[in-house]
Amino acid sequence: MIGLYIEYEYWVAAVQLVLAMLGMGAGLQVADFKKVALQPKAASVGLAMQLVAVPLVALGFIIITDLPPGMVIGIAIIAAIPGGTVSNIFTFMARGNVPLSISITALTSLACLATTPIILDFLIADYMNDSFVMPAKKVAIEIGLCLLLPLGLGMAFLKNFPAYAKRFSDLCVKGSLAGISMIVIGSLGAGRLNFTNMAGDDIAVLCGFILSLTVVGVWLTKGFGLASKDNRAIEMEVVVRNINLGFLLKVSLFPTVAGESNPVADMALFSMLLYGAWQLATGIFLIFWRRKQPLLEAGISAS
Repeated sequence: MIGLYIEYEYWVAAVQLVLAMLGMGAGLQVADFKKVALQPKAASVGLAMQLVAVPLVALGFIIITDLPPGMVIGIAIIAAIPGGTVSNIFTFMARGNVPLSISITALTSLACLATTPIILDFLIADYMNDSFVMPAKKVAIEIGLCLLLPLGLGMAFLKNFPAYAKRFSDLCVKGSLAGISMIVIGSLGAGRLNFTNMAGDDIAVLCGFILSLTVVGVWLTKGFGLASKDNRAIEMEVVVRNINLGFLLKVSLFPTVAGESNPVADMALFSMLLYGAWQLATGIFLIFWRRKQPLLEAGISAS
């Protein structure tokens, strides 16, 4: 069963993403995105967090620590990739500003065609192959087919079949959650997070970097005076990275050669897998926390 999952992992991820975007699209109208365009402050803050704050956190850890090259490369890749589309799902569940989340994801995903190679070169120039080329065409196709197209189809469903839109949205989101559960169970079953070959101190530093990004995403955004829903969207964008793109970049940096092991590449992959596990756990925690906040605030006001 695990072998079957590994074989079709990409398609499981793609289908759950398409279902999620269809479900969210069925609850959105063009007017929702017009509001984002008319109030660009939140989107600008989100872009700055993604393209400036996150790489600076990564640079700080690379400079002040003595991590092995593989973890340095893993941290750099995590910092260079944009927010993942799962952040849109988590924002939706946390009752955040979904149009803002989708807008930031789309903008940073498009920007990464230029910014990712620059950030990688800035952070890990000594470790990059001269032949490295950003897989721009593949990224652009995936953004179009898995993010923008199903979102548009979902919005069209709402416009043409408003009476059935909520039920359709609920079914799609539940299907997406089932897909995410398959990914989590399959990844754990495949034993990809193997701590036995890693030094405890290095793992602790890596966890410190991961925790720092979470703190930046959750607390730094509060200083810009944004609405609560906007803060929720931005914090999810910072915490939930596009790890699938990270895997693609890792393959581009270190092409697999049959019969040959590459400890540096394996450690970079371990770093991304560990972050992927953390972001899922943190995202779920933030969802429950944010959904309970209005109830807690109402209780405080009543007392």
